[in-house]
Amino acid sequence: MQKRMNSPVSIVPEATQALQALGKALFASAEKTGIPSRTLFLAYLRASQINGDRVCVELHSRNALAAGETADRLLAVSAWRETPHFTDAERAALALCEAATRMSDRTDPVPDEIYNEAARHYDEQALATLITGIATANLWNRLNVTTRQV
Repeated sequence: MQKRMNSPVSIVPEATQALQALGKALFASAEKTGIPSRTLFLAYLRASQINGDRVCVELHSRNALAAGETADRLLAVSAWRETPHFTDAERAALALCEAATRMSDRTDPVPDEIYNEAARHYDEQALATLITGIATANLWNRLNVTTRQV
């Protein structure tokens, strides 16, 4: 596969700076609110798997490993419901990630059951961090997949 063009954010440098600042802000907020960076990486990885973004799948897998994640858990992310490898809080984050990523798949894209389960595990600021992180991962996925980044 050949890329269609350079990454749009490299063509619009202000976008690169803004997205990098957003990423730093999200990890700072995660640290402040007690969300393990590994949880963010798991959600980012799952969104990237769903969206078929090979670049981000590899990036988030490497970053998760560097943050102390295990290969067994990374290999199980796509089947998180069927494995014993994840905590209830991580499962809530992954369910929220899937719902927020697959919005067109349901009439109620993020049902109360999924949102409330995430809210049960994460306070408002942590939940805001998680939701914004999922949205950011989806933004990067859409940029990379549309332009076929390699």
